[in-house]
Amino acid sequence: MHENDISYVIRGAAFKVHKELGPGLLESVYETALSHELKKEGHHVENQLALPVSYDGIVLEHGFRLDLLVDNKVIVEIKSLEELRDVHHKQLLTYLRLANKKLGLLINFNVSFLQDGIWRLVNGL
Repeated sequence: MHENDISYVIRGAAFKVHKELGPGLLESVYETALSHELKKEGHHVENQLALPVSYDGIVLEHGFRLDLLVDNKVIVEIKSLEELRDVHHKQLLTYLRLANKKLGLLINFNVSFLQDGIWRLVNGL
């Protein structure tokens, strides 16, 4: 399945989760619910996947953790914040580059209308 097709499924599942749970919960709740929805649809989902960082010939094992990696192609970064900052977009772009992935979704569930809380970021797609 192509990254764009996976993204479509992820967004649909996110809308379902947001409709059911609403805004204002912890990120971990949305992560678990979204992972569950995607697995129900037959997708391979990895939660809190360690992303080591290489720097100057050494590997920093505790680099970062990806909230979700779907079908080994799309990174999903989940937030539940009053307001996203530019750094959140940059964080996902860095994850995409370090993981050598092409597509990521930044989803802020702490909004009244989820369409206002989803951003699609690309790395060479």
